[in-house]
Amino acid sequence: MAHTKATGSTTLGRDSISKRLGIKLHDGQIAKAGNLIVKQRGSKVWAGKNVKKGGDDTLYAGKDGIIKFSTKLKIDFTGHKKLVKVVSVI
Repeated sequence: MAHTKATGSTTLGRDSISKRLGIKLHDGQIAKAGNLIVKQRGSKVWAGKNVKKGGDDTLYAGKDGIIKFSTKLKIDFTGHKKLVKVVSVI
C-alpha cells in the first residue's frame, strides 16, 4: 500500500533563540560588584568609572555603587566627533 507523509511537517518556520540583550540595571539603581549592567553586541554603551568590559562587550560593575548613565563627546580615528553613551558606577 502507498502511504503519504503526515501533513504539518515542514522545513520552514524555525527561528533563532533570543539572546536577551539590553540594559539590565538602569540609572539610579544599586549595583554590587560583578553585576551585569548592559549585555550588548558591539560597543553601543561605553564603560566608564568602575565598570569593566567582558570579551563579548558585556559591561559589569567593578565595585558596589549606584549606576549613572551619561553622554560624552568622543573623537574617532577619522577625527570626527560623536556622542557616546557612558555608564559608570559611583
